[in-house]
Amino acid sequence: MQSPDYSPYARNYAQSRPRYPEELFEYLVSLSADHQVAWDCATGNGQAALSIVKYFDKVIATDVSSEQIKNAVTHRQIEYRICKAEESGIVGNSVNLTTVASAVHWFNLPLFFKEVRRVSVPGAVLAVWTYHVGYIEPPFDKLFLRFYREILSPYFGEGARLVDNKYSSLILPGQEIDSKDFFVSVEWKLSDLFNFIDSWSGTQEYKKVNGKNPVYIIENELRDLWGDPDEIHTLRWPVFIKISRL
Repeated sequence: MQSPDYSPYARNYAQSRPRYPEELFEYLVSLSADHQVAWDCATGNGQAALSIVKYFDKVIATDVSSEQIKNAVTHRQIEYRICKAEESGIVGNSVNLTTVASAVHWFNLPLFFKEVRRVSVPGAVLAVWTYHVGYIEPPFDKLFLRFYREILSPYFGEGARLVDNKYSSLILPGQEIDSKDFFVSVEWKLSDLFNFIDSWSGTQEYKKVNGKNPVYIIENELRDLWGDPDEIHTLRWPVFIKISRL
């Protein structure tokens, strides 16, 4: 399946996307017997890699977009590479943990899983997760779900259907491991939320097709719900995660 090209708005992506909870990475580390090498695939701006590197000797962070890598935060223990998920170039039998944050739904899954098996040591962990822009906690839940389903859903790529079903149909190689519940949480002003919406691939595609930003459709409702635009609100999305041991 074809991944959307995030390159034209990589800087906005880097600045506006929520951070993943540290508890998630602590849990994944607890599942890994060794902490020598981790592979953060489709690293984007290196957000997950920066959390993983706290616990691993080395992180190889790969992404198909050179612009995303250009906007990633450098770290002496993170090696950034521009490559496809299915062709990492990583040495075989060398990776203890592979992570994919909000991206595996864009991959050629059979080829990616073959690559994960090739690079992983026996007993390595594979973890893939996402959150859904339409599944946010109250009081914004009904508005966002309607905005996604009725306006933007057709403008997201085919891979978004895996996100729509919360990764429930995704079957990873290896033996599945049960996970805890995690949440993506942010404290934002209204302008931060607008920037977040603008970073969605569906929003960018809508603008290409229709020549205007779709946020105007819900802007008045959103402002009424938010109140003072400079007021800080806490927003939370549940994380949908699949983990396996290879």
